Order: sequence, then structure tokens, then C-alpha cells
Amino acid sequence: MIVTGANTGIGFETARIMANKGANVILACRNSEKGELAVRRILDQDSVAKVQFSRLDLADLDSVRDFSDKFLVENKRLDLLINNAGVMMPPESKTKQGFELQFGVNHLGHFALTIQLLPLIIATRKSRVVCVSSQAHRGGSIAFNDLNFKKRRYAPWSAYSQSKLANLLFVLALQKLLTGTTTIAVAAHPGWTGTDLQRTFTFARLMNPFFAMSATQGALPTLRAAVDQNVKGEDYYGPHGFAEMRGFPIKVMTSLAARNQEDAKRLWTASEALTGVSFSETAPV
Repeated sequence: MIVTGANTGIGFETARIMANKGANVILACRNSEKGELAVRRILDQDSVAKVQFSRLDLADLDSVRDFSDKFLVENKRLDLLINNAGVMMPPESKTKQGFELQFGVNHLGHFALTIQLLPLIIATRKSRVVCVSSQAHRGGSIAFNDLNFKKRRYAPWSAYSQSKLANLLFVLALQKLLTGTTTIAVAAHPGWTGTDLQRTFTFARLMNPFFAMSATQGALPTLRAAVDQNVKGEDYYGPHGFAEMRGFPIKVMTSLAARNQEDAKRLWTASEALTGVSFSETAPV
């Protein structure tokens, strides 16, 4: 399995717990030093864990392609792809290819990664793609005429919410493509979990000591989406408590906007155009 952004937070906990259960886990992270440290932390706890680090910078589509090419050469199966990495409310920033950073990393980078790995994922029976979204998707909308804030004034929360809605629309479109295969696409959100993701979100950092769950518990919705045998394509998991902020993972509902099939199809087309990655070009003959 691959877990993106696995050097810290719920990504690290997802990788650690799965490795403890015997999975062969690749920690796909941008920062090599932090990624290698995360591997050592897991091995310090479980010396026989099958874990390794592989560099992946989702803000650079060249890095995404290099990672995918390397993985496809070195591996014959991929049971789980956990699209976990993300950025939240940074100052206005761009990816290497000039995309707004949150849309570029949270959606486009994972879109390109998934599509390039998809032939191998489909070839692996009963495999899954799990995308980690957020309750922020409920306030999101997809600005198809300005996905990268080139015309609008940059608004960190609007950009984040758009990217998290895009995660769910991607799952919707991906599951439709997967019809007739044994592979499913599902999603999860961690509720209110205190992680390094919130380092630029002052309000969350101030409130985390009072309200946030630990990263270990915040990883449970992702883990259930990844391994529960009753999970079906398009399912969405989050905490069971009030406003889905805390608690144990159950199946929850997405917003109406996240179930819009036309928007999902339109976003897929736009994502192919922006990334230059198309499933028709990567699919096996």
C-alpha cells in the first residue's frame, strides 16, 4: 500500500497501524528527512515492519510521474492507495506547474498519481483507492471558470473547501470508471483532529487542545474505509459524534454538491487537461 503524506499526522498513524498489521507500506512524502524519520519511528516500535520511504512531491507533476514510474517498475500489485497528503490554508502559493497550491496538491497531484497507477490498481483484485476529504467540503464550490484563483482574489478557506469538494467529486467519477472491476474508490474524513496540517490555521491551533482528537483516532475513518469488508464504492466515512467532529468511524453523507455527477465528469475533464494525464493513455491495451 501507498500512503501519501505519511510522515506526520493521520497519514503517519495510518501507515504505522497498517504496518503493525503486516501490510507492506510505502510512505510517500515530499520531505526526505521527515519521511526517513517516520520509517525509523515505525521500525523502532516494530522491527520487522515492512515499511519504506519514497519521495513524492504532489506540488510537482514531474515528481508525481517519477514516483509512479518507479513504483510500476518495482511492484507487481497495489492493494491500497491512500490519498492522504494535503495542505490547509497557506498564504497564496503556487505549485511548480503554476496551480493554486491547495487545489494543486490536494486534488490535481492526487488525481495524476491515481491515474498513472490505476492500471496496476485495477489489475490487483479487490484493491481500493481511499481519498481523505474534510467537513470543509460542505462549504465548497468548484469555480470551473477560475479553478486556480487567477481571476478571483485568493481566499484560503474557499480554496481549501474547493479542493476538499474536488476530492469527493474525484471519487464519484473514479468509481463510475471502475464499474465492472473489483476495485473501489471510497473516501473518509478525520473530523476535528489535531495535526501539523493546521500549522497555518491559527483558530484551529488555539482550539485543538480543547476539542481535537488525537491523530491515532483521527486515522480511524481512513482505516475503516481501507479495510472494512462491507465498504462499497463511493462510501464516505467519518466520526459518529456531533457534527462528525469526534468519535468512532461510521458511514456518513457527503453534501449534495459532492454527489453532482455532471460536476464530477466536468472536473475529471478539466483535471486531465491541467495535468496532461489521461486514463485512456495509461490504461493497459
